[in-house]
Formats: sequence, structure tokens, C-alpha cells
Amino acid sequence: MFSRMREDVANVLERDPAARSRWEVLTCYPGMHALWLHRFAHWAWRRGFCWLGRFTSHIGRMLTGIEIHPGATIGRRVFIDHGMGVVIGETAEVGDDCTIYQGVTLGGTSLYRGAKRHPTLGRGVVIGAGAKVLGGFEVGDGAKVGSNAVVVKPVPAGATAVGNPARIIEAATDGVSREREAKAEQMGFTAYGVTRDMDDPVSKALHGLLDHAVETDRRIRVLVEQLAQSGICVDAAAKAEDGFDPKGLGRMVD
Repeated sequence: MFSRMREDVANVLERDPAARSRWEVLTCYPGMHALWLHRFAHWAWRRGFCWLGRFTSHIGRMLTGIEIHPGATIGRRVFIDHGMGVVIGETAEVGDDCTIYQGVTLGGTSLYRGAKRHPTLGRGVVIGAGAKVLGGFEVGDGAKVGSNAVVVKPVPAGATAVGNPARIIEAATDGVSREREAKAEQMGFTAYGVTRDMDDPVSKALHGLLDHAVETDRRIRVLVEQLAQSGICVDAAAKAEDGFDPKGLGRMVD
């Protein structure tokens, strides 16, 4: 038990740049306190002392602002940063080395008793502040969920999900972990799931299409001007509102 507690303290010191000392971590980190209370609650729950487990969870919520159902399975070195408003449901499974920020819900969409209603997080998953992961599916190892995303479908290992409903904007494949990390850095992804310019990925794609259309129009105008200077009549193509007839231009050039 004490070795696990020492591991938890060391984990916070390693992953939170705001942590200054072991004593500070030991006394001032509600996420760690919530995990310690959950371990006792989970122990009681698995041995049939359901009321004791639920009551311990209730005490933990009052003390820390973090609600973890005693039936949830939590791995090692899980870091709940800040933690206020975190809710983890009964059938949720959180893998080793995961990071969960404030306001996160690992919830369910099914009301069937005994069913797998809550998500399973793989190893090293990061869930950004305010995100909602709803359903009995899996979020793969190393995946990231952006702030305020609403995830209702599985997330592949190494992928990044943002938006409502969440969209996959980055997915890992075998042998490209370095490229994936470089792309994430290029995008400016942080643990809170925002990009440097705060742009939605779909908005970025639309802007790219518009930029391409503008550049295409510019090149067509240059082409028309060059043809006009060469004495080729392209009056029909000069007016943007009349449209552009590439076949007609081809006949004139021929």
C-alpha cells in the first residue's frame, strides 16, 4: 500500500510542473486523495460491501469534488489534475498512466443493469478539461481527447479526437510514432486539446479549400490576361459572373 502511495506522489511530481515538494503533493492534490479513497471503496465493493464502497465514494466526492464509482477500475500512475467535477462511472476502466483533467465525465448511455455502460481507456490516454466520453467503447492506447469534446464512438490508439460530436483528426499507424508526435507538435496540441490558433479542424479544411479556389481564380485571370495580350479574344471568360468555359478556350487556342 505504501509503495503505491509513494508511486503516486512521484508520478505527480514528474507530470505536474506546478508541484514543488512531496509534502505539497501529499497534502494539496485532491486527485490523488480521490484515488486513495477509491482504492478502499473498490476493495469494499468487490467483496460485497456495496454500501461501504458507495459511502466511501460519497465522502471522497465531498472532500475532493471528484466522484468515482466504487465499481470503476483504475490503473496505476493515473493523474487526475485539478479534478473538480470529474465523474467516473461504475463500469469505466482507466488504464495505467492516463491523465484526466477537470470536468471530465466517463459516463454511460445505456440503462441496462449489469451491461458495460462506461468507456475503457487504454494506457497513456489524455482526456482534456470538460470532455465527455459516453458509452461502453474503448479509447485506444496513447489517444487524446480535446477539451469539451463529446466522444460517443471508439477512438483508435494514438488518435486525437476533438469537437462535438468528436472527430478523429489524427490517427497513428505502425511505425510512424515519431511522425505522429511531430504532427501533434506542429498542430500545437496540448493536454487541454486546443491548437495554437484555436481553429476547428473542419474550419481549417474549409479555409484550405477556399484558399485553393482563390488561387485557382487568380491563375485563371492571369491566363486570360496573357491570352488577351496575345490577341486571343476571351471576352466570354473575362466576366466572372458569366462563368468560364474551358472547352471554348481550348477551341480558341487550337
